[in-house]
Amino acid sequence: MTPADLLRAAARPDPARPFVTFYDDATGERVELSFTTADNWIAKTANMIVEDLAARPGDRIALLLPTHWQTVVWYLACWTAGVVVAPDGDPAEADHVVTDPDGIERAAACRGERVLVPMRPFGAPASTLPAGFYDYAAEVPAYGDQFAPWAPVTDSDAALERAGGTATGADLVAAARATAAEWGLTGADRALVTTELRTPEGLLAGLLAPLAVGASVVLCRNADPAALPRRIETERVTRTLPPG
Repeated sequence: MTPADLLRAAARPDPARPFVTFYDDATGERVELSFTTADNWIAKTANMIVEDLAARPGDRIALLLPTHWQTVVWYLACWTAGVVVAPDGDPAEADHVVTDPDGIERAAACRGERVLVPMRPFGAPASTLPAGFYDYAAEVPAYGDQFAPWAPVTDSDAALERAGGTATGADLVAAARATAAEWGLTGADRALVTTELRTPEGLLAGLLAPLAVGASVVLCRNADPAALPRRIETERVTRTLPPG
């Protein structure tokens, strides 16, 4: 299985249930994606990856994005398209780059296509767009709701690149399942995650381990410790990840 296969399996019992609920305590934003809604965003983004970016399986995308619901979409869209994600990777060594506004200067070093994710509340377009960048929020709605890759994406294809090496789709699925088992995570859980998605532990906690068992995630950026107890209650959180 690939990470995209995990998503399909997790969605199958009830596609309308929550997949990711995102909070940004600095802006007051709250966005909830069901499995169905997330799949729609993922398909549109994967189509943008292969059409606007002309990315092909095996290409590397430096992903310079913080914890956010759109970051979850980009991880899964890249894996759906067979593209390798390099979280916080060097744009100068990547085929393409995807960044938030804070990474624009760094992203300019990429010789391939450059995408700005504005990170504005509710997915609003950028107020100003740097030369040489696509505005993800403005472009992605026009893409199709269904995606078919150029060639089948297999679990032996490279999926994630970090300084320590490259992991295949099968590696990520195995790590997701092993971590979910270690943490005792089940499909009935609703997990609160405040760890950065760009870190290995954050990616497991905020996306891969919950996907492995079909759990849902409450993902928090700029988390206000004073707000978390109330959030745990209102969102019916059963677990905080990573444990401890």
